[in-house]
Amino acid sequence: MKTTSIAGAILALISTSVFALADEGHGASIGEPGDPSMVDRVIEVSMDEMKFVADRIEVKEGETIKFVITNDGRLVHEFNLGTMEIRRGHNKEMRTMLNKGMMSLTKLHHDKMMTAGMMHGDPNSVLLEPGESAEIVWKFSENTKLGYACNVPGHLEAGMVGDVMFRGQQ
Repeated sequence: MKTTSIAGAILALISTSVFALADEGHGASIGEPGDPSMVDRVIEVSMDEMKFVADRIEVKEGETIKFVITNDGRLVHEFNLGTMEIRRGHNKEMRTMLNKGMMSLTKLHHDKMMTAGMMHGDPNSVLLEPGESAEIVWKFSENTKLGYACNVPGHLEAGMVGDVMFRGQQ
């Protein structure tokens, strides 16, 4: 069955991966939560098994974007906007959530997340079960090197990443 083979591949990645952990990415501004009444554009992002549809987006400094994110896959996926350092730092939290049973490959266990105080409520990130959708409104206040990734263990390592390019940036 295809789901079983995908799950097996992910578990293999998790068990054999060496994760490079970093600090939470102090210094670089990734922007700030945006005002929903001041949205300049809407960008739809679909998450599927090990890829984002909209794997590269262009923004302008000062622009406020409403991301409409949908998990069209069969596994839990995350959209996490930030620098590589932020993503690597967040990866540790996601591994803990998986290892402690707060999530499985296909389901989030909100009751266990709440008990552990790990609700995954950052304004630059959403964690979705298959079929779920969510929105993030974000203001790109500073031209910096950004991207987005799925930090569910094994997904980033499998290439589930996207780039944020500021107009005029190469």
